[in-house]
Formats: sequence, C-alpha cells, structure tokens
Amino acid sequence: MIRRRVALLGAIALLLALAWWNPAWPGEQAQLDALVVLDITQSMDAEDMPVGDDPQPHSRLARSRALLLETLQQLPCGSRVGLGVFTEYRSLVLLAPVEVCEHFTELRGTLASIDSAMAWSGNSELAKGLYGALQTLAALPRPPALVFITDGHESPPLDPRAPPPWNGASGAVAGVVVGVGGDSPVPIPRHDPQGRPIGTWGAADVLQTAGRVHNPNDPAAANEVVPAMPDATPGREHLSSLREHHLQALARQTGLSYLRLRDARGLREALLDPALAHAVPGPVSLRGPATLLAAGLWLVLLVPVWRRPAGLAMPFRNIR
Repeated sequence: MIRRRVALLGAIALLLALAWWNPAWPGEQAQLDALVVLDITQSMDAEDMPVGDDPQPHSRLARSRALLLETLQQLPCGSRVGLGVFTEYRSLVLLAPVEVCEHFTELRGTLASIDSAMAWSGNSELAKGLYGALQTLAALPRPPALVFITDGHESPPLDPRAPPPWNGASGAVAGVVVGVGGDSPVPIPRHDPQGRPIGTWGAADVLQTAGRVHNPNDPAAANEVVPAMPDATPGREHLSSLREHHLQALARQTGLSYLRLRDARGLREALLDPALAHAVPGPVSLRGPATLLAAGLWLVLLVPVWRRPAGLAMPFRNIR
C-alpha cells in the first residue's frame, strides 16, 4: 500500500514537472482567420442578458464583449481575428485581422472601446449590414470568415414586399451569425447626442411598421396594410427581443451558420468548427493533458482515504 502511494506521488510529481516544462508535440491544430462584427445599434443596449448569480442583467453589447474577450483568450496562437462594428446599414472595420497572441493587447483595447456611442445613425438595417460585410470580404483574395454578433432588431421594420436583395453567392464567405438577447421584449434605452441616458423609447417614438410605398400606377396600394415580417412585433417595435427566426433566415440565405450566444465555450466551439477554422501543422502543447492526468492520479490517491472506515480513521494506540 505504501509503495503504491509512493509510486502515485512520484508519477504526479513527474506529470506536474512535465506540465511546467510544457513540451510541444508535432501535430495539427485548428486556427481561425475571422472578422468579428459587433452590432452597436441602440437595441444592443437593452439589458436582458443574465450573468451567473447577478440579479441585474447586463446589456447585450456588454455581455457580447465579455464573452468575446473570454473566447479570444482561449483561441490557439496563430489564429487571426479582426474587429468591426455595424450600425445604420453599414459594417465598418476597426481592426484588420491580427494574430491573437502577439496582438492580444490591441484586440482587448479595441474591444473595450466598442460602444453604442460610436453609432453614427439611429437606424438598424441589419440585413443590408450583413450583406455588405459579406460582399466586402468576398472581394478579398483570401477572405476571412465573418462572425456577426447581433440581436436581429431591424429599425425601421422591413417591408416583406420589398426585402433588401441578396446579390452575393451563398457560401462564398464562411461565417456564423451569432444571436444575442432574451426571448421577452424589453425596453430599449435612449440617449441624447452626448450619449447620456434619457429614459427609454416609447411606442410613439419609433416606426411600428415599414410604412406604405406610394405607387402612382396603383392608388389603392396607398391604403394597403403592410404585412409584418416574421419576428416583427407591430405596435411593440419600441421594445426588443432576440429576433432569432429572422437571423436564422438570413444565415440560410447567405450560407452562414447560426449560433445563439450563451457562453464563451459555445462561441469558441463555433469559431473553431472546421467550417470556419482550418487545421495547420503545428506544435501541440502537452501541458493540458499532463495537468489533467496528474489531477486524476491525485484523486486515485485520495480514494482509499475516503473509503477508510470511521473506526480506522485515527489508527493510534492509547499508550498509557
């Protein structure tokens, strides 16, 4: 029994030394090359994202930034990530894709600075912004994947009779649409031109439908009631929830995948999926496996102590 415990302790010590040394083994690892675009329109300030035991939900944008930062810390070295923002009907690149380990400080600083105050318009024509980002990337010699993080809220609402046309090739750019937000509609915070909060948007403050299109050849069309898009909420467009069906439809149309943002683990798995990432020859660290194996042996070492009968827990003689 003593020899077995000594052998286990020796093995644990060797594994911990191996983990500290951190040797590399030839192999393959997944690497990502992507542009991450964050929606910074006003609905992304809506607070409906739970965080652990915190009773106060966080805003969609703040939660997206936090989970993205956590994911960046877990990406393998060699991966390249850029950052951009979407507002109005355009997506703007803030930082071209850079290597995540060498330029982590720049990525973290740029991500921390992304805020809804950067928006130059109150509109949120999401479909146009997604299409434009895909077409811009498709024109590059080696287009990175697109990661588009949004709640799917279109403002003004889309007219289903004349949706924005998609003229690109489906699947020409790999990517994932990441949906963020809750299922129940919540108020959208409102800010003045200086970015100071001034309450929330009311029903009379926003367009509730796409409106009517004047057609001189069909005067009756002026009185036609515009049907609502899927996920639209006529009369409640001043409130916001995750428009998941709309985002899933956009993803199918453009050949992207869809993910609902819940935690960093799910986001990391989506980004390192073979559809987005690519396997390259490179050293594979043995630190993780060595640490896990050492922890397993330590548990094996503790099992006899847990199973020892209560009467044998203190095997000392009563010496008079």
